Amino acid sequence: MATFEEVIKKSLNPFDNLAAGNFWVEQEPPPTVESIHQKPLNQIKSVLAEVARDGQTRTLILYGDGGTGKTHFLGQLKQQLNDTAFFVYIEPFPQSDHIWRHILRHTVDSLVNSPVGQADSQLILWLKSCLSTIEKGLKREQQNLIDKVKSIFGQTTTDASRDRQFFIDLLKKTIGTTGIYNANEFFGVLYDLTNPDLYSLACEWLKGDNLDEESLKKLRVQESIDDEDKARGILGNFSKISAKTQPIVLCFDQLDSIARLPEGTIDLQALFTVNSTIINGKWKSFLIIISIRTETWNLNYKRVQPSDIDRAPIRVPLKRITLEEAEALLALRLYVLHQSAEPKPSSQIFPLNKQVLEKVFPSHKTTPRGVLVLGRHLFQEYKEWLFRDQQPPKLQWLEGGEPPPPPVSPVEKIQADFQLRWQQEYKKNQEKITKIALLDATDLIRMLQQALTALKVQEIKLKLISGKFASYSLSYQKLDKKERVGVVWTEEPNMNSFFNVMNACQKAIQQKLCQTMYLIRFGSVGKPNLAGNQLYRQIFTNTGHRHLQPALSSVHYLATYHNLVKSAEANELVLAGKIINLQELESLIYNSKILQDCRLLQDLDVVSARKELDPDQTNLQSVKDYLLNVVITQGFIGRAQLVQTTHNQFTELSLSNIEQILNQLCSDRKIKIVNPKAKQEDQTICLLIKT
Repeated sequence: MATFEEVIKKSLNPFDNLAAGNFWVEQEPPPTVESIHQKPLNQIKSVLAEVARDGQTRTLILYGDGGTGKTHFLGQLKQQLNDTAFFVYIEPFPQSDHIWRHILRHTVDSLVNSPVGQADSQLILWLKSCLSTIEKGLKREQQNLIDKVKSIFGQTTTDASRDRQFFIDLLKKTIGTTGIYNANEFFGVLYDLTNPDLYSLACEWLKGDNLDEESLKKLRVQESIDDEDKARGILGNFSKISAKTQPIVLCFDQLDSIARLPEGTIDLQALFTVNSTIINGKWKSFLIIISIRTETWNLNYKRVQPSDIDRAPIRVPLKRITLEEAEALLALRLYVLHQSAEPKPSSQIFPLNKQVLEKVFPSHKTTPRGVLVLGRHLFQEYKEWLFRDQQPPKLQWLEGGEPPPPPVSPVEKIQADFQLRWQQEYKKNQEKITKIALLDATDLIRMLQQALTALKVQEIKLKLISGKFASYSLSYQKLDKKERVGVVWTEEPNMNSFFNVMNACQKAIQQKLCQTMYLIRFGSVGKPNLAGNQLYRQIFTNTGHRHLQPALSSVHYLATYHNLVKSAEANELVLAGKIINLQELESLIYNSKILQDCRLLQDLDVVSARKELDPDQTNLQSVKDYLLNVVITQGFIGRAQLVQTTHNQFTELSLSNIEQILNQLCSDRKIKIVNPKAKQEDQTICLLIKT
């Protein structure tokens, strides 16, 4: 078995990966110390138990300083309490006039996820729980009804219409129609969730997709949920039915990224107006958690109506952790390395020590992120010292000894870590976003706006077109020209909506609100006999206005940058141990030219395409960059660890393929093997520094 020093030389820094986000995307949250934030966890457990007991909706504000782990804490809540409640993660809403539709979409998006250990989605478990409660409420003499309820899932009967009507009548009788919006259609779509052939379509309707006529006919509904009133009504229906199941926990997070008011402050009032509507309407079985940084709360709460603040009376602070908890967190991250070594280190936090914690945090309080950033920095220094044979005895280096000079500058490390984070986030989005229609048009426009801002495009304004679909558009000043460019992005398959969008585009052009109009739309523009298609051809055929069909990869680029923006605005983006703000992120994006590979931005003529490479060359360069950036951020790393880490990112490549690319980097004198005579599995890689 290797010594601890040998283990460290080959390992990744165990204090990396400080990112946190939507707990349904981060399926494998980092390990945590149970004692950390145990008091607020118990407090929220108690509130949730009260909601489950009396069905009364409650709202609490979860607040804490940057780095206290609010987003990670929400993931802990979901992990521990998902068997007693259904958990919903609400991303920041981009525009206030779409807030109800935004909440509904993210509610259904979360409910279609399956809790750990469950085959069924939360949505199906929610429906089964409702039916189980109804079944228990039936009397013994109603055995035929009980049997009927039991058979709703997995029925083989050919009389689907009769069974569907039975289901609707049953819910109307047991739940009632008072307070239920559009009861017949809503209950009918819930029944369609039990049909595997209609399940996906039913989910799309429930979350507010503007479906085409054929899809509406399959679901036997008249229209889509395409405005705020309908979205509020359907969300209220979920609340009504949840009174017969378990509570639904709505988690609002990263509020620094929500819609902004004209003066630039966040529109916190819009969220609290929603909350007051829910509380005043006596909605059932919701626990609403508003997670916010203390600084953001203090700067903005006075802009919210006091009566609305009063409807969120429960305050749950996430406080700083003690040095004992900091030690436990360090030990947890170092545990795997300690277990891989023989003999075992005498201290659970070796090569760190308690004295350095006391020196760096004299108040004996810190944040989880603060201690992890410190751990990362000191671990990296220690590893570099080992390779220079300068390790002082008794860890004097931690107590004031001069650290070894870094092989690369802090700026280079940040740039390398940014590239790694980008590739990791991009891969997540590739797996999560499998078609463009999964995203709402308001979210797509917001993502495009953020990318244009980072590229220093001037005078970007939302809502170019007027009317119902204004939020699907923006305009900006063309580079080096006085010409104004308009962009409308719509993916809704409903042709009536498409006509209305085209009509709004025509009016904007006639009013000379822009000189060039771009329609971004991947989907169909309808048959030639439809009014929407005819108007579309008038606008975009031989006129100078253009229709762009975006590649899915372009949306992955925009979504990846959007996720990084949310983290930066929430003070949660850490690269190479440094907290990166939005301005610094925009500089990284601009200088790296990473968005130049986004085809949609090329088509909009806001970036110039880099030299075209064939797909194989492009992928080869991506792997080379990844390998090199890992070495830059780690300083020294075992060859086997480097190859495996790269394989985890590029699973389509074999280990032998990656070995070949690594050898090529050695030949190109980018990296070198520290101990070339050792067995391959014992070799260590470092950056080749040119002198």
